[in-house]
Amino acid sequence: MLIKNPTFTTSAVLPRQYPDLMVPEVALAGRSNVGKSSFINKLINRKALARTSSKPGKTQTLNFYNMDEKFFFVDVPGYGYAKVSKTDRAKWKTMVETYFSSRKMICLVLIIVDFRHAPSEDDIQMANFLAELDFPFRIVLTKTDKIPKGRHNKHYQMAKKAFQIPEDDAYYLFSSYTGYGKEAIWELIEEAIK
Repeated sequence: MLIKNPTFTTSAVLPRQYPDLMVPEVALAGRSNVGKSSFINKLINRKALARTSSKPGKTQTLNFYNMDEKFFFVDVPGYGYAKVSKTDRAKWKTMVETYFSSRKMICLVLIIVDFRHAPSEDDIQMANFLAELDFPFRIVLTKTDKIPKGRHNKHYQMAKKAFQIPEDDAYYLFSSYTGYGKEAIWELIEEAIK
């Protein structure tokens, strides 16, 4: 899919702050610092539409990126960052649960997971939460370039065992550095937003 003029639309915490444009939404969930912004930037061939940060826990709002009015990427604030206070964690939980339970335009959720490590308890809880709400979701195993090819299968099996989702089409390998997996993910998104 060719995206000619992607734009940042808004940051939102409450439903009244969500964009009025009623187009499909592809939500990106994952731990803090897992590379959601880099994922967006690589897919649309931009260096800095989605701002990346070396500080985990920096994104604390739902960030909506308009993809030529065809759909929105929605960057969901990262979970699992230890230095965030209990109060902030409770606010995050409310904001994210409100978004997922009230937003009708969500057509796909991509759980972004660092391929180098076993999925966290938070990753698994997110998958279970989405399954309970009956949301279509896929798991994107990113930073694949950081693992030698000979160890890919070991890490892939580690992810499958953690999520306990046996179907291979639930998982997508991706690298924001090399672009590996980009075409397969675009095919997935195109199918979802139809």
